[in-house]
Amino acid sequence: MVWPRGSGLLGLTTFLALDTAHAFYIPGWSVKSYKPEQQIPLMVNKIYSDNTQLQYAYYDLPFVCPPTGKNKAGTGLLSGQSISLNLGEILRGDRIMASDIELAMNVDRPCNVLCSRNMSYGQVERTRQLVRDGYVAEWIVDNLPGATSFVTVDKTKKYYAAGFKLGYTEMSPGTWKARYYLHNHHTIVIRYRAAAGRAGERGEKIIVGFEVYPKSIGPGNRRDSDGCPVDLQNIDGAFELRMAANKTSDSAPRYADSSPRPGLLDEQESEDSVDGNMSIPYTYSIYFREDNTVEWSRRWDLYFVNQEEGSRIHWLAILNSLIICGLLTGVVSIIFARTIRADIKAFKDSSAEDGKLLRPKRKQRIPKEKPGLLDQGEEANLDGNISSDDEALEDVTGWKLLHADVFRSPHSGNLLAPLVGSGMQLLFMAVGLVLLSALGVLNPSFRGGFISVGVGLFVFAGIFSGYFSARVYKSFDGRDYKANAMVTAVLFPGLVFALIFVLNLFVWAQASSTAIPFGTLIGIVLLWLCVQVPLVFAGSYYGFVRAGAWEHSTRTAVIPRQVPQQAWYIKSTQSILLAGLIPFAVIFIELLFVFQSVWQDKSGYYYVFGFLAVVSVILAVTIAEVTVVTIYIQLCSENYHWWWQSFFVGGGSALWVFAYSMWYYFFKLHITGFVSSMLFFSYSFMACCVYGLLTGTIGFLSAYAFVRRIYPLPSLRQ
Repeated sequence: MVWPRGSGLLGLTTFLALDTAHAFYIPGWSVKSYKPEQQIPLMVNKIYSDNTQLQYAYYDLPFVCPPTGKNKAGTGLLSGQSISLNLGEILRGDRIMASDIELAMNVDRPCNVLCSRNMSYGQVERTRQLVRDGYVAEWIVDNLPGATSFVTVDKTKKYYAAGFKLGYTEMSPGTWKARYYLHNHHTIVIRYRAAAGRAGERGEKIIVGFEVYPKSIGPGNRRDSDGCPVDLQNIDGAFELRMAANKTSDSAPRYADSSPRPGLLDEQESEDSVDGNMSIPYTYSIYFREDNTVEWSRRWDLYFVNQEEGSRIHWLAILNSLIICGLLTGVVSIIFARTIRADIKAFKDSSAEDGKLLRPKRKQRIPKEKPGLLDQGEEANLDGNISSDDEALEDVTGWKLLHADVFRSPHSGNLLAPLVGSGMQLLFMAVGLVLLSALGVLNPSFRGGFISVGVGLFVFAGIFSGYFSARVYKSFDGRDYKANAMVTAVLFPGLVFALIFVLNLFVWAQASSTAIPFGTLIGIVLLWLCVQVPLVFAGSYYGFVRAGAWEHSTRTAVIPRQVPQQAWYIKSTQSILLAGLIPFAVIFIELLFVFQSVWQDKSGYYYVFGFLAVVSVILAVTIAEVTVVTIYIQLCSENYHWWWQSFFVGGGSALWVFAYSMWYYFFKLHITGFVSSMLFFSYSFMACCVYGLLTGTIGFLSAYAFVRRIYPLPSLRQ
């Protein structure tokens, strides 16, 4: 991979954006070469659909050939044997098992009989439902998912879509009723090239492509003595999922009642007696084709070719984000360089003209280690009591009046501190995931790696959660750091686990592989209680006892000031919504690609982590600047209740993201079923909460740093 020309942020942006389209591997460790006629295991995984959130294990389906349990020579596997999975694979619903399909390197098999499967009336109706919902099957060879091959409109590029359809639907020309057809023959094409080095000298091959072309072959086609179709190129009629009417003797199996049955079967089938079962013959063909145009390290690129056409849109998103961030940076610079400094200078000049020194009873020089924008040599009023001299007070307005109240501990500070700690934990996890993905460490070949590494980073980041929570808690004059640590360790993970457990009950009832196994749930609980909780306590001890609280340069007055009436746009709800709209404008274009990858294109992979990394950095800077501007306006309105407000303003864009999720559901998706809809809204709500905690923490810490920077005020003179 070549470093693009240019330097600075543009060069880094370009490198990260291009790098992730070619997720790297570890040559010599990941490459698997095969000798001629060596057995290659073909794994079956699951079926999934863009129209529902429920996935099903392949061998749990009523219409597929069940595993025989035979030993697969040369692979060390038994047919139907489950493959060990990592945590991420389990959580994403993978159920990988060895199949009965025989693959041998460079050995073509024009036609093989797999099995003949009998189905009852109910199983046929269930199969029709899966075909109607557009389910796609996933097979795996050499860690590559079986793909459906496509060609671009100009026929210059070929690209893959992972998975293949179980069947298809057609409308009957006479009645305009839906007819459902099942794919019962699969043509498998394995693309290979010679291995590099000594393995290639020995004639070994490496796999660079895995394509599956399904076909529906009806009972009207001639078959040979083995059960294979005589002519696979010219098919006379597809295999329709329709139970034929029974017009034979009464001894044939019939349903007890002849009343119409609800379901996908058409009215004629429901009214007539039908045969008790349907026999489905399954066959497959295997062809090996040499392809020297694809390097092994770039064999995943075909899955991304069609998506690379959206690069212009990604660059547009970055340009849009940079413009918004640049405007905000200008506003913040004006606040710092002109407004605040001008306020302080005007105050000093007017005080000098008055020639009066207002000296408080207790004076103390501001420590040098706590510099601010104000003169470090001035004397501060640590009692927070300003002289009642009218002439001096005329020049003390806006945010300067709040120096004795601005660091007053907020209400429910014992809840805010754990939320900030959890936000830092999520921030560490998010930065690690985006960085590792942008560098190509987490790539599609590491199946389930994104989720597995994310869980690991979240658990390890418990130490940062405890540290920041304890320091904020002590800054709020907290005393019991152990209780704060317990709340930090349990609050957010406990709520997430409870929600997932409840959702899991509904998914279990649907017999979906999306359901998390009970043993995995127990393992997650042990990981949480035995690893994360101790790390949170360790971080809390260090943050509370060793590091201590962040010191404030002004002393809080005994009697709080009365907050005057606020303008409509400064009030809590309005400012949160208005301020949250700006960060949402930074990410909404990139958010479209994320939503497409997660909710619509489940067969694809989100690949532009380089763009996402750049947009995430711009987002963090934007949130920090928006929060600083909002809190400054609030302080100028003599409202010192900024602690919770900064957290909510920072996370305000989460409300817009959730609103965008609802719009996406109603206008872009075609999700059917109560459980699937419930999963969509529940997962969207959970993701927005995670996003809100993360961005709220960025906003809180930015506002905290800003407020500590501009205070304390210089002493009044009399």
